[in-house]
Amino acid sequence: MHALAESLRGLPPSCGPVRLIGIDGHAGSGKTTFAGRLAAALDDAPVLHLDDIATHEELFGWTGRLLSQVIEPLDRGETAHYLPYDWRARNFGAPRPLPPAPVVLVEGVGAGRRALRPYLARLLWLEVSNEEAWTRGRSRDGEEQREFWAGWVAAERLHFTEDPSRPHADLLVQQRPEGYMLLPGPAGTAESTLFLTHGNGPSAVC
Repeated sequence: MHALAESLRGLPPSCGPVRLIGIDGHAGSGKTTFAGRLAAALDDAPVLHLDDIATHEELFGWTGRLLSQVIEPLDRGETAHYLPYDWRARNFGAPRPLPPAPVVLVEGVGAGRRALRPYLARLLWLEVSNEEAWTRGRSRDGEEQREFWAGWVAAERLHFTEDPSRPHADLLVQQRPEGYMLLPGPAGTAESTLFLTHGNGPSAVC
């Protein structure tokens, strides 16, 4: 993981002074867990979770708010302040700061969307099939989220049909029992794979 972190630190800035790294994949593919481990290897780099940007009414229609609240301030070298969405209360919380750190991670379904790609230094894709990822997600969220998942699956299918991320990924991330394997993505130029370990505990998937 530290080798990947060092390679990301060495990239030229892509959004003002920030190297913005997108981590995309199907819901339930393990993006949140991977982003957390990568952030730790980057000395606690800030992580923007797109679950905080999306809402019940705008599962994927949040591009404007992301650009105005996050991308545009970072591009000016300023601390961004975005309004995180509370999925239980169904409203926005108090503004949350996101500093223009050398590396900032953006994780969530849609992190590699067309409107965001010009600001990304790298796009990583969690290489898990949609059905496997959705099965994991349903198991994680339980019966109380069954109705939400029914709507989500349809919305995610439509999103990736209209605005696919994987074809633009620089790296594909495959989870292994003892770590991750990085492979060149469809848009990448890497010539070899990289195996990343993350300790001996069980692999969590979020």
